[in-house]
Amino acid sequence: MAQDQIRELLEQVRAGQLDIDAALKKLQWPGVAEIDFATVDLHRRQRCGFPEIIFCEGKTSEWVAGVVRELVAAGQDCLATRVSEEQSAYLAKVFPQAEQDRLARTFWLPASSERETVGKVSIITAGTSDLPVAQEAYVTARVLGTNASLIVDVGVAGIHRLLRHYDRFTESDVIVVVAGMDGALPSVVGGLVDCPVIAVPTSIGYGAAFSGVAPLLTMLNACSANVLVVNIDNGFKAGYVAALIARRHGGKRT
Repeated sequence: MAQDQIRELLEQVRAGQLDIDAALKKLQWPGVAEIDFATVDLHRRQRCGFPEIIFCEGKTSEWVAGVVRELVAAGQDCLATRVSEEQSAYLAKVFPQAEQDRLARTFWLPASSERETVGKVSIITAGTSDLPVAQEAYVTARVLGTNASLIVDVGVAGIHRLLRHYDRFTESDVIVVVAGMDGALPSVVGGLVDCPVIAVPTSIGYGAAFSGVAPLLTMLNACSANVLVVNIDNGFKAGYVAALIARRHGGKRT
């Protein structure tokens, strides 16, 4: 339950409009918003540190807008991922104040303009073709309250390009590495740093890459012990977990 909802509940108790037992019952159950096409979790911020995030694939524009309205009414931040062109155009009309990133395919409507950022997340791509997935990770990590940055097109075919940025990414609390083709870059980065490396295989590559299966297997077999792997093209999950690590770390390196 959001803070303003708790305050309203307490005011009702003080005014005699609601007895104590009824108030306790409301406080005990996680807050949800029931609409015809969705049950919106309004308690996720209290449990997990960030409100429910809308995955837009398979949803109509009206459904997405309906969930956004419920989150906004509850005074919560609203992030939506995998926003299609049609959904983007519709949401832009209904919520013109929101920030949309068409490369990342994200929609972002914060409850407040005041944002505190902690920790440092670096997102690195092997190639320019991996940038849409990396941008999804970047936007996610940024809106979750971290200092996120992108280093683009520094794959193993020209490893000197990566080493030029050594000072930038070695001071990170967590690194996200996005790569298709052979998927070798995360293991290389992992061997250079003392922080977690989250590897994201992409579906970029010729036929034998099997739409991301080849880099996925390479990353799962990475020699570097600090490399963890998320699903193919899942920039959101990588950015979310990276933000959780960076925020818990608080930007303090030991």
